[in-house]
Amino acid sequence: MSSADEILDIVDENDQVVGQSPRGAAYARGLRHRCAFIQVRDAAGRLFVHRRTPTKLVFPSLYDMWVGGVVGAGETYDDAALREAEEELGVSGLPSPEFLFKFLYDDGAGRTWWSAVYEVRCDLPVNPQAEEVAWHDFLTEDEVERRLSQWEWVPDGLDAYERLRAHRAAG
Repeated sequence: MSSADEILDIVDENDQVVGQSPRGAAYARGLRHRCAFIQVRDAAGRLFVHRRTPTKLVFPSLYDMWVGGVVGAGETYDDAALREAEEELGVSGLPSPEFLFKFLYDDGAGRTWWSAVYEVRCDLPVNPQAEEVAWHDFLTEDEVERRLSQWEWVPDGLDAYERLRAHRAAG
């Protein structure tokens, strides 16, 4: 099954399930669904950053400071966060990501999804999926900050990053 055929729960503005759709059709029709964003840090506290492959359905070839992806039909955010983190990092035995907050991403141009934000520490050697990740490294927060204006980042990831900074500043 291709990723475009994966079945997603379609949700309303209150994150209540109102139907289901294949992923490709949900993207094409701008149907609101669910995603998990996981910030990954290594033992030194550096952030996992990667460039998406050119074959990704959404935001191909852009940089991202999150791992994650869509929540499958009937799947919980927590289960999706662990599954996606392990898949994208190419590891198993990762601790359960810690839930931080949830927000509705909407770019005003038909891309909208409920986004659950998590963090996890990964002390395991990573071996990211070649289908998902074209390049990766662990960068300090200062390095990420410097590259925010230099690299083209996924817009939902930037939104989540800004919201996480505000969340942490609020305590």
